[in-house]
Amino acid sequence: MFKKGEKVMSEKPKYYMTTAIAYTSGKPHIGNTYEIVLADAIARYKRSQGYDVFFQTGTDEHGQKIELKAEEAGITPKQYVDNVAGEIRRIWDLMNTSYDKFIRTTDEYHEKQIQKIFKKLYDKGDIYKGYYEGMYCTPCESFFTESQLVDGKCPDCGREVQPAKEEAYFFKMSKYADRLIEHINTHPEFIQPVSRKNEMMNNFLLPGLQDLCVSRTSFKWGIPVDFDPKHVVYVWLDALSNYITGIGYECGGESTEQFKRDWPADLHLIGKDIIRFHTIYWPIFLMALDLPLPKQIFGHPWLLQGDGKMSKSKGNVLYADELVDFFGVDAVRYFVLHEMPFDNDGVITWELMVERMNSDLANTLGNLVNRTVSMTNKYFGGAVTDKNAAETEEERSVDADLQSVRENTPKVVEAKMNDLRVADAITEIFNLFKRCNKYIDETMPWVLAKDEAKKDRLETVLYNLIESIKAGAVLIEPFMPETSGKILAQLGDGKVTEKPEILFARLDIEEVMKKVEELHPPVREENEGEAKGTADAAVIDIEAKPEITFEEFGKLQFQVGEIIACEEVKKSKKLLCSQVKIGSQVKQIVSGIKAYYKPEEMVGKKVMVLVNLKPAKLAGVLSEGMLLCAEDAEGKLALMTPEKEMPAGAEIC
Repeated sequence: MFKKGEKVMSEKPKYYMTTAIAYTSGKPHIGNTYEIVLADAIARYKRSQGYDVFFQTGTDEHGQKIELKAEEAGITPKQYVDNVAGEIRRIWDLMNTSYDKFIRTTDEYHEKQIQKIFKKLYDKGDIYKGYYEGMYCTPCESFFTESQLVDGKCPDCGREVQPAKEEAYFFKMSKYADRLIEHINTHPEFIQPVSRKNEMMNNFLLPGLQDLCVSRTSFKWGIPVDFDPKHVVYVWLDALSNYITGIGYECGGESTEQFKRDWPADLHLIGKDIIRFHTIYWPIFLMALDLPLPKQIFGHPWLLQGDGKMSKSKGNVLYADELVDFFGVDAVRYFVLHEMPFDNDGVITWELMVERMNSDLANTLGNLVNRTVSMTNKYFGGAVTDKNAAETEEERSVDADLQSVRENTPKVVEAKMNDLRVADAITEIFNLFKRCNKYIDETMPWVLAKDEAKKDRLETVLYNLIESIKAGAVLIEPFMPETSGKILAQLGDGKVTEKPEILFARLDIEEVMKKVEELHPPVREENEGEAKGTADAAVIDIEAKPEITFEEFGKLQFQVGEIIACEEVKKSKKLLCSQVKIGSQVKQIVSGIKAYYKPEEMVGKKVMVLVNLKPAKLAGVLSEGMLLCAEDAEGKLALMTPEKEMPAGAEIC
């Protein structure tokens, strides 16, 4: 029996495609989930075209960030990544994605190959030992020179960077730079969209590549360099190599038949934020290993949530499983695929989801199928044949136009999919469904049914509708597989079902938003509805502390922060751990306010933060600042919040 992850060779043309492997730092939101759904649509379409597809995805599980998160959670790094990898795989399965292999970089065979790859490149002279001194971004796990920073911050994520110096191994990137430039220039399809290619050439390759740090000594959660075990292999050499280890690459030995057949990859599908690593570092690693380069690397845009900011209090931090509970799997798949432009970021909100559900899915598609099945049962007992009855020029014209759209749509869809313009392909399929609806309006079957002499014409109309809807249902399968199956089952093979099934129910936007608010309660304004500044307000006198100078006060940095996430510290009865957005960075702050605030009450609050307090661990959890509170005579605490709306990061002076 064939098991997921095993490769059965066939005579069909091969198509090997991958997603980026998801980083196991936490639960993926809908923007992360978009990529696996996009990849699945491409994989399913290629299979429908007769390709033998091998579709690989997985998780990236090493690095300093994971080590820190595991320490904060009080568990081992392996326990931490096991939990998160399981959650990622659950969501990938929930979204009905047809991946063939789910690789983890903690898989034993992968780790062994990474050690062999590192040693081979070292023996070849492409890797050498030195030390690194520069600015380090922990979230991105990347080093930068001062000149590469943007406004003194990480050029990739915009967060703060810290000076770092440590012994490290380096890869000689410049050795292969000219060869890579030539490859990009002679293979215009290699990097897509073209804007991504231009960015890589102009910003990185043409100015000259610096040698790349490929090992670390400041943390332990990684694959050890077997001949120098105080070093662990740095993230990108480890993570990127999954594309070859996952299909049986054997460094210095005999690779599997699958690797020999499937490599080079036909498509690496990745987010635009990691395009540099895939189009510069990865091809150069492959050149050093004497392996061919992947045929195409596509850097897709981002799916932004609402206005781009993630705030649970506003209900715009969206997760796939939450959306599925409201709309169903195929509706969510339709939305994320249809709303994402080819080269620009897309936007998702609850309101827009409801609008698309009602207009595109319930009305254009669902109502079309329902009406067609109902009329076929009502007028012909569920079965129609092609009577080819079209007496007037007008009848012949509308039939011919519908037939033309039905026959041309697969060709247009194929052209769009070959260019990876998935949203445009879906639009073309829905244009066919819209043409079917227009055909009903033009032919008016209910009017034809009143005239017995028009019975053959009526049967012809319904036959044309059924055939056109079937054609659309087949085409929509890669994007909405369950819906495709339901439509084809209702239309049957010679006879429609006796009772049509409602594919998508219309939703009331007010009811949906009410449920959303229950899931994500809006921020409650402090002292809302209470009298302010009363004459008999209570006062408290406290013992005065020693005076300080203005210069001493000036050393303290206070800013407005927005709490974007909060959870209880498991090992403590008093502590809450908050993720606080301050400008473009996020700080983790532990506060002893558990008795006065629930975690869900914290999210969305604007608070006053002492941001330059030296980091410390409380109950084993790192705290990078302090939330300012007021305390009454009974010891009750209240967070200090701005009187007026202020942006996260505003200076308190």
